[in-house]
This record gives sequence, C-alpha cells and structure tokens, in this order.
Amino acid sequence: MEIIDKLEVYYAGRHVGTMAPYRRYLTAFEYSAEWLQNGFSISPFSLPLTPGVKIARIDPFDGLFGVFADSLPDGWNRLLVDRMLRKVGDNPEQITSLQRLSIVGDSGMGALEYRPVYQWQNIEAVQDLDRLATECKKILQSEDSDDLDTLFAMGGSSGGARPKVLIKLEDGEWLVKFPSSGDSKDVGLMEYEYNLCARACGIDIPEVKLFPSANCAGYFGSKRFDRTLGNGGVRKLHMASASALLEVSHRVPALDYSSLMSLTWQLTKQADDLKKLFTLMCFNVFAHNRDDHSNNFSFLCDNGNWRLAPAYDLTYSNSIGGEHATTVAGEGRHPGIADILKVAKKAGMKESQARQLAEKVQETVSSRLSAYL
Repeated sequence: MEIIDKLEVYYAGRHVGTMAPYRRYLTAFEYSAEWLQNGFSISPFSLPLTPGVKIARIDPFDGLFGVFADSLPDGWNRLLVDRMLRKVGDNPEQITSLQRLSIVGDSGMGALEYRPVYQWQNIEAVQDLDRLATECKKILQSEDSDDLDTLFAMGGSSGGARPKVLIKLEDGEWLVKFPSSGDSKDVGLMEYEYNLCARACGIDIPEVKLFPSANCAGYFGSKRFDRTLGNGGVRKLHMASASALLEVSHRVPALDYSSLMSLTWQLTKQADDLKKLFTLMCFNVFAHNRDDHSNNFSFLCDNGNWRLAPAYDLTYSNSIGGEHATTVAGEGRHPGIADILKVAKKAGMKESQARQLAEKVQETVSSRLSAYL
C-alpha cells in the first residue's frame, strides 16, 4: 500500500476534518472550517467542536482517537483484512492506522467515511449462507479459502470474534453471524432466542431473524440500526461506542454500569434512555451475558442529538475470569438485586421503579431462557 500522509473524514458528503500522522505513532485531527460552522462534535469528550489541532494518545487505540478506532474492524474482520493484505504482498504488521482506515473507506459502521479509499477489486456477493459458513470455518482453522475475497467484501468493518457477513435485502442491510471456534452449531438459535427474550423484557433491539440453514438450526441475523431507509435512499447514522467516547479499551475490564448510566445521561439527557440501559443491565445479569464490555454499548447521533443505540450481542457469554466485563456497583462475579439497586440509586432512579423493572426482567428471563442458564 502507498504511504498516507493525510486522511480526510466525511459525514453525509460533508467534510468533517483531516487526520495526519504525528511523531510516527500518533495521529492528529483538526475539524474543517465548514464543519466548525455548522457541524457537531463527533466525540464530545475527546474531540469538542473547537478550532485547532488535537493529538490522540498512544493508548488505548494505537495513536487514534476512539471514534476513528470504532471504524476499524477487529476480531474476525481484522483477520480477513490481514489475510487480504498478505495475499497482495503487504505485511499487516507494517500497515498504519490511517492505511487501515483508507481500506475501510465508506464501508464502516456508523456514518464516518475516509478518503482516499483503498480499493480492492469489486466482488459479487454470495447468497449461499451455508457455503459462506463453511469457508469461514476453513479460515478459522488456518486453511485457505477460495472465497477469501468474497468474505472480505461482504464482511464490512464490524467487530467481534464471530465470523459474519453483511447481506443486502429489499428491506435493508443485515448482519449475519456464523459459529466461531468452540461454538455449538446452534449458537445462532440461542442468540435469536436471547434477543426475543430481551424484547419481551422491554429492551430496544434491532429487527432480528433466523436465516435458514441445511446444516444447523439457522444463522442469527440482525438488521443494521446505523442505516435508515427513506425517500432519498439509505441514510447513515453517526455511531460511537462507549469505548470510543470514554477512550477506554474494551479488552480491559474498566467500567461499571454506574459509569455507563452517567455517560448516557451526559449525552442524551433522556430519562427514557437511562431506563433502557438499566433494563439492559438487568437482562445481562439475569441472562448470564457477561461479555458486556464497553464496545457492546453504543450511541447514535443525528446532527448533534445523541440517543442510546439498540442493544446488540445479547447471548450467553463469559468474560475474563468468568465475571462481567462491566461491573454492577463494583460486583462482577455474582451481582444481584442489591447491586442493581445501588446502580439505580446512584443514577437517581426511584427504588420502587427500579425493583419492579429488575424483577420483571428476572421473571421473563427465567421463564424464556431456562434451557440455557
């Protein structure tokens, strides 16, 4: 790949600003004059809407600001990018963050786009999900795949360890997941039932479906919530994870739900969003979803107005040491109602309302997910 000495950031065709390398391992960013006049802060705490050059720290995102690191694929899709780089003769270890963002181009999650765009050849999408799942399995086993180009082209830049592809249907784009190493072949069914249970608990989730398969109970799919369909076509929504907004790595457990409640209030100023996050916390506790790290909570922004994004990555899971990645009033191993109510109290919720919500979630989870708990 060619060396990139600057990268332009765009949102809905508007020039947001410019990124450039700084002292080899860091990056600098400056909002454009146009964006300063009529734009909004894309990351309120680390990139306020003010003139001047802003320098990112080396940690935790290798010299990038978190909101840009959000655009980079990790886990499965980073594996695909690295395989593709090796295929064309590049060493992934020598590719800079700006070069990786140019690979993302306009295909990232959320609304931010990066120019110049590094283009590989256009590949026609494959609709046979069983075939794609088989090829994903080969790659996880360090085997060659004849469909590497296709998997890369369909992968987008989403994160997470499990293999996944983006497919376009008449009603929008869907993210479809396949089993990873160590998963049961019916992991998709479990995630589907977890999401239906979450909806029954009153949690805002994207539209979900179980895509049919001849080899398993089905592949879990969720409709992209960072895209909306209107008369003008597809519209992208700006999105940022809690990890990006707080500039903390999701790989190191460092957050408590009280911090997330505080972040939600500072961004949205909406009691309804606090209630949504509180309900999600209860679900994660009672449904044993312990991989609740800072990348698994996101916020959407429409021209400066922030709101809590729908919940995602809801399934039976563990984190480091079997504890919750995000603690509940300091408790990660065995949080219960008492810990949940401490979070509610700190967030200013009425104890009676919080207890009622928590008990409803506990009852719903117990009745619908008992086979997995």
